[in-house]
Amino acid sequence: MKPDGMDGYTEINGSLGSDYHVPVLWTESLDGLAIKSDGVYVDCTMGGGGHTRGILSKLGPNGKLFAFDQDADAVKNLPNDPRLVFIPQNFRHIHRFLRLHHVKEIDGLLADLGVSSHQFDEAGRGFSIRFEAKLDMRMDVKQSKTAAQVIQTYSEANLQKIFSAYGEVTNAKTLAKCIVHQRSLMSLETIESFKSAIHDVVMGNPNKYLAKVFQALRIEVNDELNALNDLLEQTNSLVKSGGRIAIITFHSLEDRMVKQFIRSGTNHEDQMEKDLFGNKQDSPWKLVNKKPIEATEIEKRQNPRSRSARLRVAEKK
Repeated sequence: MKPDGMDGYTEINGSLGSDYHVPVLWTESLDGLAIKSDGVYVDCTMGGGGHTRGILSKLGPNGKLFAFDQDADAVKNLPNDPRLVFIPQNFRHIHRFLRLHHVKEIDGLLADLGVSSHQFDEAGRGFSIRFEAKLDMRMDVKQSKTAAQVIQTYSEANLQKIFSAYGEVTNAKTLAKCIVHQRSLMSLETIESFKSAIHDVVMGNPNKYLAKVFQALRIEVNDELNALNDLLEQTNSLVKSGGRIAIITFHSLEDRMVKQFIRSGTNHEDQMEKDLFGNKQDSPWKLVNKKPIEATEIEKRQNPRSRSARLRVAEKK
């Protein structure tokens, strides 16, 4: 049975998804939040609204949900529900915008950090290697930086750094050198021109290699890791004692950040508090599940994009 407000959504392994996006680890993430009927919650990445509708289905009439999404297309999926407040902003600004709504503390927070199916499938967004389009990759189309600008203007050293750090590309140095040489000969503003320009340095499976390269560009364009860190740091003061965070990641860089944050309460080494003996003090968080939760085999078959998903749930002490 679909919860109220789920009309138009397709049931897949217990979750409810639309053509816009099929939410991963739907049941697991909602269970992890241990939602209180009268609680105040935040969905940091509304996207297709699957997780949003799931949270609303578990809230009573006095519950409240704030949904963030910087992608203008997400507003098309906004449920008509008086308990929901939509904030069209990057989740890194969570504290500021919740304060504008006179919210000082929340009972829980969910963040699905994956790129939506809609963004991958919309050719003009420039996220996918499958389509010919401009190298864009902006989650928020109001921002100025695009993937094409990164490719065309970054120094060789900076290109090597982002491909190595954000894409874990094994020949990042060779790739960066190739890009700098090729852009002096031709414009690299479209996906096909870029793929053609780097063809000779692609290693191994071309699709897997290009996926890593595009991941690195997307992370750089949207400042994704810094945005995630900003969000995590704010949860320390925002989430009530006994409240929970449920974070779904899709690559090892994000997962390591979330794991480190839950363990230490910060990702800044210099901010990790120590006692008089120099020992690091306990984190304000405790893990609900010792190991990250992964999609079931059934979900992986039904929704291949769930294969790399990892869910970590933590409770505020």
